[in-house]
Amino acid sequence: MPVTFTLSDDRIFFAIDYKPKSTWNLRRLRNIRENPKVALLVDHFDSDWARLWWTRADGHAEIKEDGDERSQGLELLERKYEQYSENPPVGPVVIIRVDRWSGWAFSE
Repeated sequence: MPVTFTLSDDRIFFAIDYKPKSTWNLRRLRNIRENPKVALLVDHFDSDWARLWWTRADGHAEIKEDGDERSQGLELLERKYEQYSENPPVGPVVIIRVDRWSGWAFSE
């Protein structure tokens, strides 16, 4: 599932935002509660295949409904995404604490 995210040290933050959803009981949140081991894959496509790359973050996710870490995540997201500063997410913030980074690039 695509997410808008930001990174601070070895923590990745993404929020459940205001885009239309049929419920706040989202499968992604239920999955994290059931098994907090997660992976986030970021890739870059270019028609010049010599510029292709990806990176993967493996870690453990936590769902923050309130508190300092949720506030910090929202602040970081608002700095990165203008839309969030205009209309801040009202749902929980998910924090991935990265245990392992891996990646690949077509060329160094």
